[in-house]
Amino acid sequence: MRNLALLLGIKAACILLVSSLSGTGAVNNSGRWWGIVNVASSSNLLTNSKNVQLVLDPSLALLSRRQRRLIRQNPGILHAIAAGLHAAIKECKWQFRNRRWNCPTTHSPAVFGKIVNRGCRETAFVFAITSAGVTHAVARSCSEGAIESCTCDYRRRGPGGPDWHWGGCSDNVEFGRMFTREFVDSSERGRDLRYLTNLHNNEAGRMTVSTEMRQECKCHGMSGSCTVRTCWMRLPSFRTVGDFLKDRFDGASRVVYANKGSNRASHKANPRHLEPENPAHKSPSSMDLVYFEKSPNFCSYSGKTGTLGTSGRMCNSTSPGLDGCELLCCGRGFKTRTETVTERCHCTFHWCCHVSCLNCTSTRTLHQCV
Repeated sequence: MRNLALLLGIKAACILLVSSLSGTGAVNNSGRWWGIVNVASSSNLLTNSKNVQLVLDPSLALLSRRQRRLIRQNPGILHAIAAGLHAAIKECKWQFRNRRWNCPTTHSPAVFGKIVNRGCRETAFVFAITSAGVTHAVARSCSEGAIESCTCDYRRRGPGGPDWHWGGCSDNVEFGRMFTREFVDSSERGRDLRYLTNLHNNEAGRMTVSTEMRQECKCHGMSGSCTVRTCWMRLPSFRTVGDFLKDRFDGASRVVYANKGSNRASHKANPRHLEPENPAHKSPSSMDLVYFEKSPNFCSYSGKTGTLGTSGRMCNSTSPGLDGCELLCCGRGFKTRTETVTERCHCTFHWCCHVSCLNCTSTRTLHQCV
């Protein structure tokens, strides 16, 4: 057993060395754990005698020692973390599908690319949505019994109103928030402005999930009547969370560290010690997204900033909005082409039991940025 642990440790050290020499990793460890979304498969998990998955193989070298310890202490939670990351990436791509920056991702450990090394609005959204995704997934997994160390949130029990009472299985968002704060925030190091804004945006994502919780009820009574209702707290859909954070992205606050003489905080810094760059603006709330530098224009490819550009993107020639060819193509123009598409249509169900469809052919006009 000791030999196995020694071999795994040597393998992990080699991977870390290769990663540092290749230059593919992020400049700092912020978001390094996101890389498990590409490798969290059954072949990368250690199991105990009961075949319960315990911890990510340490040879992957993506998690800190503290993060691995948290996973060992909460059997089953790795699946929730990976599911939360998948949901966050999917939602990020949906929310920015018509923007110049459309949340591009890679299959390397640096999932979101070099954007995480900046301090712009897009960076803020990435940190918030991933923190929210893990909070959401862990809270739901608790109520589904998929994590051994948590269960439903039973804090709300007993009388609730004149014709309803608390019961059922509430999603355990409190455990989700506590675990995610300890797991996600532990990857942040330093005391500078980047550290403070990342922590703030992580918390904004968690707070959004928590504040958007809604009460659901089930009726009880004779013949389907609603004499008495049993109610519990349910997580919002993740699309609701994404919509909320996208609104916060559009109204994000540009901030500076309170000590304007330096962006380096003291060791006694308060993580919430941020103030708006413009003194006329109000201070950001705990649910606002914050950033400290201007975004790149994202129009053209740049290896330095990691932007892919918009060349080759599909655009809407009739839209005056951000998805329109004029804005999305950054004034470079676009080319138009047509394609013929054959799809199944006019489908009919026949008893019993098959479906018949016709083939419909249509011509589509597509516009592509040059």
